Amino acid sequence: MGSYFEATVVADLAKDGYMVHYRTLLKEDLSGPLREVASAAEVRPRPPQDLAAWADPHPLLMYISASAPSERYRMNDVVDGFDKEGWWWGRITGRRGDSYSVFFETTGDEIFYHKNLLRTHQEWTNGRWSLAMLIPIGLLINLGFILL
Repeated sequence: MGSYFEATVVADLAKDGYMVHYRTLLKEDLSGPLREVASAAEVRPRPPQDLAAWADPHPLLMYISASAPSERYRMNDVVDGFDKEGWWWGRITGRRGDSYSVFFETTGDEIFYHKNLLRTHQEWTNGRWSLAMLIPIGLLINLGFILL
């Protein structure tokens, strides 16, 4: 896990994997989209449309307050943020207007993204998409699931 880049498979190289043509990842000299060999384990289909982009994840808000703002994501939701030519997974840590703060555990960075540059993170496992259930290791330690 870490980052995901959209690409098209242009050739099946059998045991060597696939030749892919990236949509946004560029060659080092910036002369055009990068083409390279990717292993079968690195290739997955595009995730399904992000339901958070058009569905209110808080249907009970309308019963709590008629003026309650509709939020696309909640604290600690696992999301992908589009940055530096690809999608990077992180966790929602805050909100300001239409932007969300995302903490990236792999780098320690916390960055604000407009909601249109985020999507719900999904995992490709055993040929199926599922919502991510990433739990911070600190929480597992605090709850006693991991002993040091």
